Amino acid sequence: MSLHPQVVAMMQKVAALNLPPNWKVTLQQARANSRLARTSVELQIEPVHSVEDRTIPGPAGSIAIRVYRPDDRPGHPLVMLYHGGGWVVGDLDTEDTTCRGLCNRVNAVVVSVDYRLAPETVFPGAVKDCYAATLWAVDHAVELGINPSQIATSGTSAGGNLSGAVSMVARDRAFPAIAHQVLFCPIIDCDFDRPSYIKNGVDYGLTRDSMIWFWDQYTPSSTDRHSPYVSLIRSRDLSGLPDATVIAAEYDPLLDESVAYAESLTTAGVKTCCTVYEGMTHAFNVRTGVLDAAKHALDKAAAGIRESFALRST
Repeated sequence: MSLHPQVVAMMQKVAALNLPPNWKVTLQQARANSRLARTSVELQIEPVHSVEDRTIPGPAGSIAIRVYRPDDRPGHPLVMLYHGGGWVVGDLDTEDTTCRGLCNRVNAVVVSVDYRLAPETVFPGAVKDCYAATLWAVDHAVELGINPSQIATSGTSAGGNLSGAVSMVARDRAFPAIAHQVLFCPIIDCDFDRPSYIKNGVDYGLTRDSMIWFWDQYTPSSTDRHSPYVSLIRSRDLSGLPDATVIAAEYDPLLDESVAYAESLTTAGVKTCCTVYEGMTHAFNVRTGVLDAAKHALDKAAAGIRESFALRST
């Protein structure tokens, strides 16, 4: 189908800002522009019981996190959230809507992680931070009021990539036991010539040139790009990974790799649900209150998480 009218209206608001491409401005300006684009569209902010900002120890210094709670009772599931932004831009505000949506729909404590950004910290720094934050949450289960046997990971774009990477690291190190991974419009592979990169590479928000720039910042080493902890689909073994929900968008340059990864997970015996949202663009899922499909995607992800938790508890 053609672009959804809600997407067209949203894109027109962002386009009116006339923001230059990231690679034509300083790194600081690129990050500021990302925040400006995000706040140019008024989103619906779902209320949750409480939101707390704090810092925790990380592998190279303190990591900022934000904790969302559905109530003060103990024993909630844990959802770890790693924000998007091409590993280069973004912060704890980037996926506030996703965190609130999953907190309410899963009835879970959500821990959002402000991992170190590239190019100051290149791969695998972000993976190390996100995995370390996950370990911290498990170690502080009583304090957080969570059940450490019910863990899911989640994220959009680069955050989806990190959700998959942390799930892979946890499998390879046999800890912690992650039940479900949610990958919204995820970065999966360093191949920029898939058909959706060519078809959707301009005029739909995220561009092919932007993705090349993001990869250049995060993985300046061509060897690193082929690591399974960043190009997830290049892993020799995808078996034993957590159940997965993959959310993709029709007009996303990352469409083909998202669908291909879901198919590869299924082939490897991983229970996987992949949904392609017609008429949507990259990271549509964070636009609650603007795009009806955003809430539907949150519902879909939450249902997958809850189902995996229920299966593990039986």
